[in-house]
Amino acid sequence: MSRSLSRVLAAAGLLLSAGPVLAQGTPSPKGGTLHAIVAPEPPSLMVGLFQNGPTQTVAGNIYESLLRYDAKLEPQPSLAERWEVSSDQKTYTFHLRRNAKWHDGKPFSADDVVFSLEVFHRSTHPRVRPILNAQVEKIEKVDDHQVRIVLKQPFAPLLTIFEPGSATMVPKHIYEGTDYRANPMNNTPIGTGPMKLKEWRKGSFIHLVRNEDYYLPGKPALAETYFRIVPDAAARAVAYEKGEVDVLTGGSVEVFDIPRLAKLPNTCVERKGWEMFAPVGMVIMNLRNGPLANKEFRQGLMHAIDREFSRDVVWSGYARVATGPLNASTKFYTDDVRKYPYDLKKAKELIAKSGYKGEPLRLLPLPYGETWTRWGEQIKQNLEEAGVKIQAETTDVAGWNKRMGEWDFDLAFNYPYQYGDPALGVARQYISSNIVKGSPFVNNGGYSNPEVDRLFAEAANAPAEKRPELYKKVQQILVEDVPILWLTDMEFPMVHRCNVKDLATTAIGMNDALRDARKE
Repeated sequence: MSRSLSRVLAAAGLLLSAGPVLAQGTPSPKGGTLHAIVAPEPPSLMVGLFQNGPTQTVAGNIYESLLRYDAKLEPQPSLAERWEVSSDQKTYTFHLRRNAKWHDGKPFSADDVVFSLEVFHRSTHPRVRPILNAQVEKIEKVDDHQVRIVLKQPFAPLLTIFEPGSATMVPKHIYEGTDYRANPMNNTPIGTGPMKLKEWRKGSFIHLVRNEDYYLPGKPALAETYFRIVPDAAARAVAYEKGEVDVLTGGSVEVFDIPRLAKLPNTCVERKGWEMFAPVGMVIMNLRNGPLANKEFRQGLMHAIDREFSRDVVWSGYARVATGPLNASTKFYTDDVRKYPYDLKKAKELIAKSGYKGEPLRLLPLPYGETWTRWGEQIKQNLEEAGVKIQAETTDVAGWNKRMGEWDFDLAFNYPYQYGDPALGVARQYISSNIVKGSPFVNNGGYSNPEVDRLFAEAANAPAEKRPELYKKVQQILVEDVPILWLTDMEFPMVHRCNVKDLATTAIGMNDALRDARKE
Protein backbone atom coordinates (compact mmCIF):
# COMPACT_ATOMS: atom_id res chain seq x y z
CA MET A 1 0.00 0.00 0.00
CA SER A 2 1.38 3.44 -0.90
CA ARG A 3 2.00 6.06 1.76
CA SER A 4 -0.49 8.42 0.12
CA LEU A 5 -3.24 5.81 0.17
CA SER A 6 -2.36 4.95 3.76
CA ARG A 7 -2.88 8.58 4.73
CA VAL A 8 -6.23 8.63 2.95
CA LEU A 9 -7.40 5.48 4.71
CA ALA A 10 -6.20 6.82 8.04
CA ALA A 11 -8.11 10.05 7.50
CA ALA A 12 -11.28 8.14 6.74
CA GLY A 13 -10.78 5.87 9.73
CA LEU A 14 -10.16 8.74 12.11
CA LEU A 15 -13.35 10.39 11.04
CA LEU A 16 -15.56 7.36 11.16
CA SER A 17 -14.29 6.25 14.54
CA ALA A 18 -15.82 9.42 15.99
CA GLY A 19 -19.41 8.28 15.41
CA PRO A 20 -21.53 5.20 14.74
CA VAL A 21 -20.55 3.04 11.78
CA LEU A 22 -23.06 1.62 9.32
CA ALA A 23 -24.50 -1.62 10.58
CA GLN A 24 -23.40 -4.48 8.37
CA GLY A 25 -26.36 -6.69 7.48
CA THR A 26 -28.47 -5.56 10.46
CA PRO A 27 -31.58 -3.51 9.64
CA SER A 28 -31.82 -0.24 11.58
CA PRO A 29 -35.00 0.51 13.54
CA LYS A 30 -37.83 2.75 12.29
CA GLY A 31 -36.73 3.04 8.68
CA GLY A 32 -33.01 2.94 9.20
CA THR A 33 -30.02 5.22 9.57
CA LEU A 34 -28.58 7.19 6.69
CA HIS A 35 -24.92 8.22 6.55
CA ALA A 36 -24.17 11.08 4.15
CA ILE A 37 -21.17 13.28 3.50
CA VAL A 38 -21.46 17.06 3.81
CA ALA A 39 -18.51 19.07 2.55
CA PRO A 40 -17.12 21.31 3.80
CA GLU A 41 -18.41 21.60 7.36
CA PRO A 42 -21.20 24.20 7.59
CA PRO A 43 -20.30 27.46 9.35
CA SER A 44 -23.78 27.47 10.90
CA LEU A 45 -27.09 25.62 10.70
CA MET A 46 -29.21 28.79 10.66
CA VAL A 47 -30.07 28.76 6.96
CA GLY A 48 -31.95 32.04 7.24
CA LEU A 49 -28.59 33.72 7.88
CA PHE A 50 -26.12 31.44 6.07
CA GLN A 51 -26.96 30.39 2.50
CA ASN A 52 -23.80 28.47 1.60
CA GLY A 53 -24.24 25.00 0.15
CA PRO A 54 -23.34 22.84 3.19
CA THR A 55 -25.68 24.79 5.46
CA GLN A 56 -28.52 24.37 2.99
CA THR A 57 -27.83 20.64 2.61
CA VAL A 58 -28.22 19.97 6.33
CA ALA A 59 -30.53 22.74 7.53
CA GLY A 60 -32.96 22.44 4.62
CA ASN A 61 -34.13 19.27 6.35
CA ILE A 62 -34.56 21.05 9.69
CA TYR A 63 -36.19 24.26 8.51
CA GLU A 64 -38.93 24.63 5.91
CA SER A 65 -40.57 27.34 3.85
CA LEU A 66 -44.11 27.73 2.57
CA LEU A 67 -43.59 25.68 -0.60
CA ARG A 68 -41.55 22.92 -2.22
CA TYR A 69 -40.79 22.58 -5.94
CA ASP A 70 -40.86 19.66 -8.35
CA ALA A 71 -38.29 19.10 -11.09
CA LYS A 72 -40.19 21.50 -13.37
CA LEU A 73 -40.11 24.14 -10.61
CA GLU A 74 -43.86 23.95 -10.15
CA PRO A 75 -44.80 24.92 -6.56
CA GLN A 76 -46.01 22.18 -4.23
CA PRO A 77 -47.46 22.38 -0.71
CA SER A 78 -45.18 22.53 2.31
CA LEU A 79 -46.06 24.71 5.31
CA ALA A 80 -48.68 26.28 3.07
CA GLU A 81 -51.19 23.60 2.09
CA ARG A 82 -52.78 25.80 -0.59
CA TRP A 83 -52.65 29.35 -1.96
CA GLU A 84 -54.62 31.74 -4.13
CA VAL A 85 -53.59 34.57 -6.46
CA SER A 86 -55.89 37.50 -7.20
CA SER A 87 -56.97 38.29 -10.76
CA ASP A 88 -54.70 41.36 -10.85
CA GLN A 89 -51.71 39.18 -9.80
CA LYS A 90 -50.95 41.47 -6.86
CA THR A 91 -52.41 39.62 -3.87
CA TYR A 92 -51.29 36.17 -2.72
CA THR A 93 -53.13 34.39 0.08
CA PHE A 94 -51.46 31.40 1.75
CA HIS A 95 -53.41 28.89 3.82
CA LEU A 96 -51.13 27.34 6.43
CA ARG A 97 -51.15 23.84 7.85
CA ARG A 98 -53.00 23.72 11.15
CA ASN A 99 -50.98 20.87 12.64
CA ALA A 100 -47.43 22.13 12.02
CA LYS A 101 -45.27 22.66 15.10
CA TRP A 102 -41.81 23.96 15.85
CA HIS A 103 -39.42 21.36 17.21
CA ASP A 104 -39.83 22.79 20.72
CA GLY A 105 -43.58 22.07 20.57
CA LYS A 106 -44.78 25.62 19.90
CA PRO A 107 -47.43 25.85 17.14
CA PHE A 108 -46.40 27.27 13.77
CA SER A 109 -48.70 30.14 12.82
CA ALA A 110 -49.21 33.18 10.63
CA ASP A 111 -47.28 35.24 13.18
CA ASP A 112 -44.14 33.28 12.28
CA VAL A 113 -44.68 33.86 8.56
CA VAL A 114 -45.19 37.60 8.95
CA PHE A 115 -42.14 37.86 11.22
CA SER A 116 -39.98 35.78 8.87
CA LEU A 117 -40.81 37.77 5.74
CA GLU A 118 -41.72 41.23 6.96
CA VAL A 119 -39.07 41.56 9.69
CA PHE A 120 -36.30 38.93 9.57
CA HIS A 121 -35.67 38.53 5.82
CA ARG A 122 -36.34 42.18 4.99
CA SER A 123 -33.24 43.01 7.01
CA THR A 124 -30.94 40.03 6.48
CA HIS A 125 -31.33 37.93 3.32
CA PRO A 126 -29.06 38.90 0.38
CA ARG A 127 -31.49 37.62 -2.28
CA VAL A 128 -34.92 37.88 -0.68
CA ARG A 129 -34.39 41.24 1.01
CA PRO A 130 -34.22 43.27 -2.26
CA ILE A 131 -37.24 41.39 -3.63
CA LEU A 132 -39.32 42.09 -0.54
CA ASN A 133 -38.24 45.72 -0.43
CA ALA A 134 -38.80 46.40 -4.14
CA GLN A 135 -41.87 44.30 -4.84
CA VAL A 136 -43.91 43.83 -1.65
CA GLU A 137 -46.31 46.47 -0.34
CA LYS A 138 -47.27 44.60 2.82
CA ILE A 139 -47.44 41.19 4.47
CA GLU A 140 -50.34 40.73 6.84
CA LYS A 141 -51.91 38.14 9.08
CA VAL A 142 -55.50 37.33 8.15
CA ASP A 143 -55.92 34.85 10.98
CA ASP A 144 -53.71 32.29 12.72
CA HIS A 145 -53.59 30.13 9.58
CA GLN A 146 -53.80 32.65 6.73
CA VAL A 147 -51.26 35.16 5.45
CA ARG A 148 -51.76 37.74 2.72
CA ILE A 149 -48.92 39.19 0.65
CA VAL A 150 -49.79 42.34 -1.30
CA LEU A 151 -47.43 43.40 -4.09
CA LYS A 152 -46.72 46.88 -5.42
CA GLN A 153 -47.03 45.51 -8.95
CA PRO A 154 -47.31 42.03 -10.47
CA PHE A 155 -44.13 40.01 -9.89
CA ALA A 156 -44.27 36.67 -11.66
CA PRO A 157 -41.38 34.96 -9.80
CA LEU A 158 -42.90 35.43 -6.33
CA LEU A 159 -44.04 31.81 -6.04
CA THR A 160 -40.48 30.67 -6.77
CA ILE A 161 -38.82 32.16 -3.66
CA PHE A 162 -40.39 29.93 -1.00
CA GLU A 163 -37.76 27.20 -0.59
CA PRO A 164 -35.84 26.68 2.66
CA GLY A 165 -32.63 28.43 1.61
CA SER A 166 -34.41 31.52 0.32
CA ALA A 167 -37.51 32.26 2.41
CA THR A 168 -36.80 30.22 5.54
CA MET A 169 -39.58 30.19 8.09
CA VAL A 170 -38.02 31.46 11.32
CA PRO A 171 -39.53 30.94 14.81
CA LYS A 172 -40.72 34.34 16.01
CA HIS A 173 -40.66 33.28 19.65
CA ILE A 174 -36.92 32.58 19.43
CA TYR A 175 -35.66 35.43 17.21
CA GLU A 176 -37.93 38.42 17.81
CA GLY A 177 -36.07 41.23 19.55
CA THR A 178 -32.68 39.49 19.43
CA ASP A 179 -29.42 40.08 17.61
CA TYR A 180 -30.08 37.50 14.90
CA ARG A 181 -26.44 36.68 14.18
CA ALA A 182 -25.56 36.37 17.85
CA ASN A 183 -28.62 34.31 18.79
CA PRO A 184 -27.40 31.19 20.65
CA MET A 185 -30.00 29.06 18.84
CA ASN A 186 -28.26 29.49 15.48
CA ASN A 187 -26.30 26.27 15.98
CA THR A 188 -29.06 24.42 17.85
CA PRO A 189 -31.79 25.20 15.33
CA ILE A 190 -35.52 24.91 15.97
CA GLY A 191 -37.42 24.32 12.74
CA THR A 192 -40.63 22.67 11.58
CA GLY A 193 -38.97 20.16 9.26
CA PRO A 194 -38.94 16.36 9.20
CA MET A 195 -35.63 16.10 11.05
CA LYS A 196 -34.42 17.56 14.35
CA LEU A 197 -30.87 18.28 15.45
CA LYS A 198 -29.65 15.87 18.13
CA GLU A 199 -25.90 16.53 18.15
CA TRP A 200 -23.27 18.48 16.23
CA ARG A 201 -19.81 17.14 16.99
CA LYS A 202 -17.59 19.72 15.28
CA GLY A 203 -15.18 18.24 12.77
CA SER A 204 -16.88 14.84 12.90
CA PHE A 205 -20.63 14.66 12.26
CA ILE A 206 -24.04 16.33 12.50
CA HIS A 207 -26.68 13.95 13.84
CA LEU A 208 -30.34 14.49 12.90
CA VAL A 209 -33.24 12.41 14.20
CA ARG A 210 -36.80 11.95 13.09
CA ASN A 211 -39.32 14.63 14.09
CA GLU A 212 -41.97 12.40 15.67
CA ASP A 213 -44.49 15.29 15.62
CA TYR A 214 -44.12 16.03 11.91
CA TYR A 215 -47.40 17.07 10.34
CA LEU A 216 -47.37 14.50 7.51
CA PRO A 217 -48.41 10.99 8.62
CA GLY A 218 -45.69 8.40 8.01
CA LYS A 219 -43.01 11.00 7.26
CA PRO A 220 -40.08 10.92 7.50
CA ALA A 221 -39.27 7.27 6.90
CA LEU A 222 -35.70 7.45 8.21
CA ALA A 223 -35.08 7.24 11.94
CA GLU A 224 -31.86 9.25 11.83
CA THR A 225 -29.22 10.73 9.56
CA TYR A 226 -25.55 11.38 10.18
CA PHE A 227 -23.98 14.07 8.00
CA ARG A 228 -20.31 13.15 8.22
CA ILE A 229 -17.55 15.71 7.93
CA VAL A 230 -14.43 14.55 6.10
CA PRO A 231 -12.04 17.32 5.01
CA ASP A 232 -10.43 15.43 2.12
CA ALA A 233 -12.22 14.41 -1.10
CA ALA A 234 -10.12 11.26 -1.53
CA ALA A 235 -10.93 10.17 2.03
CA ARG A 236 -14.63 10.68 1.33
CA ALA A 237 -14.41 8.36 -1.66
CA VAL A 238 -12.58 5.76 0.45
CA ALA A 239 -15.27 5.98 3.14
CA TYR A 240 -17.89 5.21 0.50
CA GLU A 241 -15.86 2.33 -0.94
CA LYS A 242 -15.51 0.81 2.53
CA GLY A 243 -19.28 0.94 3.05
CA GLU A 244 -19.10 3.53 5.80
CA VAL A 245 -21.32 6.13 4.14
CA ASP A 246 -24.44 5.77 1.99
CA VAL A 247 -24.42 9.10 0.15
CA LEU A 248 -21.75 11.30 -1.40
CA THR A 249 -23.60 14.58 -1.88
CA GLY A 250 -23.01 16.59 -5.04
CA GLY A 251 -19.54 18.13 -5.10
CA SER A 252 -18.23 16.14 -2.14
CA VAL A 253 -15.89 14.01 -4.27
CA GLU A 254 -13.80 14.98 -7.26
CA VAL A 255 -15.88 14.67 -10.41
CA PHE A 256 -13.18 12.59 -12.12
CA ASP A 257 -13.67 9.98 -9.38
CA ILE A 258 -17.38 9.51 -10.10
CA PRO A 259 -17.05 7.13 -13.10
CA ARG A 260 -14.90 4.80 -10.99
CA LEU A 261 -17.23 4.92 -8.00
CA ALA A 262 -20.24 4.36 -10.26
CA LYS A 263 -18.92 0.88 -11.09
CA LEU A 264 -19.07 -0.27 -7.48
CA PRO A 265 -21.84 -2.71 -6.48
CA ASN A 266 -25.14 -1.23 -5.31
CA THR A 267 -24.10 2.22 -6.52
CA CYS A 268 -26.27 4.73 -8.36
CA VAL A 269 -25.43 8.18 -9.70
CA GLU A 270 -28.21 10.76 -9.42
CA ARG A 271 -28.05 13.80 -11.69
CA LYS A 272 -31.42 15.27 -10.69
CA GLY A 273 -32.06 17.59 -7.78
CA TRP A 274 -30.26 20.71 -9.08
CA GLU A 275 -33.11 22.18 -11.15
CA MET A 276 -33.65 25.09 -8.76
CA PHE A 277 -29.95 25.96 -8.67
CA ALA A 278 -28.82 25.33 -12.29
CA PRO A 279 -25.39 26.98 -11.85
CA VAL A 280 -23.25 28.26 -14.70
CA GLY A 281 -19.51 27.86 -14.16
CA MET A 282 -17.89 31.14 -15.11
CA VAL A 283 -14.92 33.43 -14.86
CA ILE A 284 -15.92 36.86 -13.61
CA MET A 285 -13.89 39.71 -15.06
CA ASN A 286 -13.18 42.90 -13.15
CA LEU A 287 -14.08 45.40 -15.85
CA ARG A 288 -12.44 48.21 -13.88
CA ASN A 289 -9.00 46.76 -14.56
CA GLY A 290 -6.91 47.52 -17.65
CA PRO A 291 -7.65 45.54 -20.82
CA LEU A 292 -10.78 43.93 -19.33
CA ALA A 293 -12.67 47.18 -19.94
CA ASN A 294 -12.38 46.52 -23.69
CA LYS A 295 -15.20 44.45 -25.25
CA GLU A 296 -13.05 43.11 -28.09
CA PHE A 297 -10.48 41.89 -25.59
CA ARG A 298 -13.19 40.07 -23.65
CA GLN A 299 -14.59 38.53 -26.83
CA GLY A 300 -11.10 37.33 -27.64
CA LEU A 301 -10.87 35.62 -24.26
CA MET A 302 -14.12 33.77 -24.98
CA HIS A 303 -12.72 32.41 -28.24
CA ALA A 304 -9.46 31.44 -26.49
CA ILE A 305 -11.06 29.00 -24.04
CA ASP A 306 -11.62 25.39 -25.09
CA ARG A 307 -14.89 24.82 -23.27
CA GLU A 308 -15.42 21.40 -24.83
CA PHE A 309 -12.18 20.32 -23.12
CA SER A 310 -13.58 21.76 -19.89
CA ARG A 311 -16.72 19.69 -20.31
CA ASP A 312 -15.16 16.43 -21.46
CA VAL A 313 -11.88 16.30 -19.55
CA VAL A 314 -11.98 18.61 -16.54
CA TRP A 315 -15.60 17.82 -15.64
CA SER A 316 -15.62 14.24 -17.01
CA GLY A 317 -18.71 14.92 -19.12
CA TYR A 318 -20.82 16.15 -16.19
CA ALA A 319 -21.44 19.56 -17.76
CA ARG A 320 -22.63 21.31 -20.91
CA VAL A 321 -20.88 24.07 -22.85
CA ALA A 322 -22.53 27.32 -21.76
CA THR A 323 -23.80 29.79 -24.34
CA GLY A 324 -24.48 32.73 -22.05
CA PRO A 325 -25.79 33.88 -18.67
CA LEU A 326 -28.69 31.42 -18.41
CA ASN A 327 -28.27 27.70 -17.87
CA ALA A 328 -29.80 25.81 -20.82
CA SER A 329 -32.03 23.85 -18.44
CA THR A 330 -33.84 26.96 -17.20
CA LYS A 331 -36.92 28.75 -18.48
CA PHE A 332 -36.32 31.81 -20.67
CA TYR A 333 -33.04 30.36 -21.96
CA THR A 334 -32.31 31.02 -25.64
CA ASP A 335 -29.44 29.86 -27.82
CA ASP A 336 -30.25 32.62 -30.35
CA VAL A 337 -27.15 34.52 -29.31
CA ARG A 338 -23.68 35.18 -30.68
CA LYS A 339 -21.50 32.07 -30.47
CA TYR A 340 -17.88 31.85 -29.31
CA PRO A 341 -16.39 28.57 -30.54
CA TYR A 342 -12.85 27.73 -29.55
CA ASP A 343 -10.80 29.55 -32.20
CA LEU A 344 -7.25 30.49 -31.26
CA LYS A 345 -6.67 32.50 -34.44
CA LYS A 346 -9.82 34.56 -33.90
CA ALA A 347 -8.90 35.04 -30.25
CA LYS A 348 -5.47 36.43 -31.11
CA GLU A 349 -6.96 38.77 -33.73
CA LEU A 350 -9.48 40.25 -31.30
CA ILE A 351 -6.93 40.57 -28.49
CA ALA A 352 -4.49 42.35 -30.82
CA LYS A 353 -7.27 44.62 -32.12
CA SER A 354 -8.13 45.61 -28.55
CA GLY A 355 -4.70 47.17 -28.07
CA TYR A 356 -3.62 44.75 -25.36
CA LYS A 357 -0.07 45.62 -24.25
CA GLY A 358 0.82 42.49 -22.32
CA GLU A 359 -0.40 43.49 -18.88
CA PRO A 360 -0.58 40.43 -16.57
CA LEU A 361 -3.99 39.43 -15.23
CA ARG A 362 -4.51 37.74 -11.86
CA LEU A 363 -6.62 34.57 -11.98
CA LEU A 364 -8.34 33.55 -8.75
CA PRO A 365 -9.57 29.92 -8.82
CA LEU A 366 -12.13 28.56 -6.39
CA PRO A 367 -10.46 26.69 -3.48
CA TYR A 368 -12.81 23.71 -3.78
CA GLY A 369 -10.46 20.86 -4.60
CA GLU A 370 -8.43 19.30 -7.37
CA THR A 371 -11.03 19.64 -10.13
CA TRP A 372 -11.18 23.40 -9.67
CA THR A 373 -7.38 23.54 -9.58
CA ARG A 374 -7.23 21.64 -12.88
CA TRP A 375 -9.79 23.99 -14.39
CA GLY A 376 -7.71 26.97 -13.37
CA GLU A 377 -4.66 25.38 -14.99
CA GLN A 378 -6.61 24.81 -18.21
CA ILE A 379 -7.89 28.39 -18.39
CA LYS A 380 -4.42 29.76 -17.67
CA GLN A 381 -2.91 27.64 -20.44
CA ASN A 382 -5.64 28.57 -22.95
CA LEU A 383 -5.29 32.29 -22.32
CA GLU A 384 -1.50 32.20 -22.41
CA GLU A 385 -1.67 30.38 -25.76
CA ALA A 386 -3.66 33.38 -26.99
CA GLY A 387 -0.92 35.73 -25.79
CA VAL A 388 -2.41 36.88 -22.48
CA LYS A 389 -0.18 36.86 -19.41
CA ILE A 390 -1.83 35.12 -16.45
CA GLN A 391 -0.75 35.04 -12.80
CA ALA A 392 -2.53 32.17 -11.05
CA GLU A 393 -3.17 32.91 -7.40
CA THR A 394 -4.41 30.77 -4.52
CA THR A 395 -6.49 31.40 -1.43
CA ASP A 396 -8.79 29.63 1.00
CA VAL A 397 -12.59 29.94 1.07
CA ALA A 398 -12.58 32.88 3.48
CA GLY A 399 -9.92 34.63 1.42
CA TRP A 400 -11.85 34.06 -1.81
CA ASN A 401 -15.00 35.53 -0.27
CA LYS A 402 -13.08 38.54 1.04
CA ARG A 403 -11.27 39.27 -2.20
CA MET A 404 -14.40 38.91 -4.31
CA GLY A 405 -16.35 41.18 -1.97
CA GLU A 406 -13.59 43.80 -2.09
CA TRP A 407 -13.15 43.53 -5.91
CA ASP A 408 -9.52 42.43 -5.41
CA PHE A 409 -9.20 40.30 -8.56
CA ASP A 410 -8.89 40.48 -12.33
CA LEU A 411 -10.34 37.08 -13.25
CA ALA A 412 -12.14 34.86 -10.75
CA PHE A 413 -14.08 31.60 -10.92
CA ASN A 414 -17.62 31.43 -9.60
CA TYR A 415 -20.80 29.41 -10.13
CA PRO A 416 -23.81 31.33 -8.76
CA TYR A 417 -27.14 29.57 -8.42
CA GLN A 418 -29.98 30.76 -10.68
CA TYR A 419 -32.91 29.99 -8.33
CA GLY A 420 -35.57 29.21 -10.89
CA ASP A 421 -36.01 32.64 -12.47
CA PRO A 422 -33.63 35.24 -13.94
CA ALA A 423 -35.13 37.90 -11.68
CA LEU A 424 -33.96 35.92 -8.65
CA GLY A 425 -30.55 34.51 -9.52
CA VAL A 426 -29.26 36.01 -12.77
CA ALA A 427 -30.04 39.73 -12.80
CA ARG A 428 -28.07 40.28 -9.58
CA GLN A 429 -24.78 39.75 -11.48
CA TYR A 430 -25.44 42.34 -14.19
CA ILE A 431 -27.64 45.18 -12.92
CA SER A 432 -25.93 48.45 -12.04
CA SER A 433 -27.76 48.81 -8.72
CA ASN A 434 -26.05 45.64 -7.52
CA ILE A 435 -22.49 46.94 -7.91
CA VAL A 436 -21.85 46.75 -4.18
CA LYS A 437 -19.02 45.50 -2.02
CA GLY A 438 -19.23 42.83 0.64
CA SER A 439 -20.60 39.78 -1.20
CA PRO A 440 -19.16 37.42 -3.84
CA PHE A 441 -22.57 36.91 -5.45
CA VAL A 442 -23.46 40.36 -6.79
CA ASN A 443 -22.24 42.44 -9.75
CA ASN A 444 -18.62 42.07 -8.67
CA GLY A 445 -17.23 42.82 -12.12
CA GLY A 446 -18.74 46.31 -12.28
CA TYR A 447 -20.64 45.83 -15.55
CA SER A 448 -23.12 48.63 -16.25
CA ASN A 449 -25.48 48.91 -19.22
CA PRO A 450 -28.66 51.02 -18.86
CA GLU A 451 -30.48 48.92 -21.46
CA VAL A 452 -29.69 45.72 -19.56
CA ASP A 453 -30.90 47.36 -16.35
CA ARG A 454 -34.14 48.39 -18.07
CA LEU A 455 -34.79 44.97 -19.60
CA PHE A 456 -34.20 43.08 -16.35
CA ALA A 457 -36.50 45.47 -14.47
CA GLU A 458 -39.22 45.28 -17.11
CA ALA A 459 -39.02 41.48 -17.38
CA ALA A 460 -39.37 41.00 -13.62
CA ASN A 461 -42.78 42.67 -13.60
CA ALA A 462 -44.00 41.92 -17.12
CA PRO A 463 -46.99 39.70 -17.96
CA ALA A 464 -45.99 36.07 -18.45
CA GLU A 465 -46.40 36.19 -22.22
CA LYS A 466 -43.94 39.10 -22.58
CA ARG A 467 -41.16 37.80 -20.36
CA PRO A 468 -39.53 35.35 -22.85
CA GLU A 469 -38.89 38.05 -25.44
CA LEU A 470 -37.50 40.48 -22.87
CA TYR A 471 -35.11 37.86 -21.50
CA LYS A 472 -34.10 36.89 -25.02
CA LYS A 473 -33.09 40.49 -25.70
CA VAL A 474 -31.10 40.78 -22.50
CA GLN A 475 -29.25 37.53 -23.22
CA GLN A 476 -28.34 38.75 -26.71
CA ILE A 477 -26.96 42.03 -25.37
CA LEU A 478 -24.98 40.35 -22.60
CA VAL A 479 -23.45 37.72 -24.88
CA GLU A 480 -22.37 40.48 -27.26
CA ASP A 481 -20.85 42.53 -24.41
CA VAL A 482 -19.24 39.53 -22.62
CA PRO A 483 -19.05 40.97 -19.10
CA ILE A 484 -18.40 37.41 -17.85
CA LEU A 485 -16.72 34.37 -19.41
CA TRP A 486 -19.47 31.72 -19.36
CA LEU A 487 -17.84 28.29 -19.46
CA THR A 488 -20.17 25.40 -18.59
CA ASP A 489 -23.65 24.62 -17.36
CA MET A 490 -22.67 22.67 -14.30
CA GLU A 491 -23.83 19.41 -12.75
CA PHE A 492 -22.92 17.99 -9.35
CA PRO A 493 -23.98 14.33 -9.43
CA MET A 494 -24.76 12.55 -6.19
CA VAL A 495 -23.35 9.05 -5.64
CA HIS A 496 -25.42 6.81 -3.39
CA ARG A 497 -26.37 3.24 -2.53
CA CYS A 498 -29.09 2.07 -4.88
CA ASN A 499 -31.14 0.80 -1.94
CA VAL A 500 -31.46 4.40 -0.70
CA LYS A 501 -34.52 5.73 -2.49
CA ASP A 502 -36.14 9.12 -3.12
CA LEU A 503 -33.12 11.35 -2.53
CA ALA A 504 -34.07 13.77 -5.31
CA THR A 505 -37.84 14.15 -5.29
CA THR A 506 -37.67 17.96 -5.50
CA ALA A 507 -35.76 20.64 -7.40
CA ILE A 508 -33.33 21.11 -4.49
CA GLY A 509 -32.42 17.43 -4.06
CA MET A 510 -30.59 16.61 -0.82
CA ASN A 511 -31.42 20.05 0.57
CA ASP A 512 -34.85 18.76 1.56
CA ALA A 513 -34.54 15.05 0.76
CA LEU A 514 -35.00 13.60 4.23
CA ARG A 515 -38.77 14.02 4.25
CA ASP A 516 -39.09 11.41 1.50
CA ALA A 517 -35.82 9.43 1.59
CA ARG A 518 -35.98 5.78 2.65
CA LYS A 519 -33.81 2.66 2.76
CA GLU A 520 -34.81 -0.70 1.37
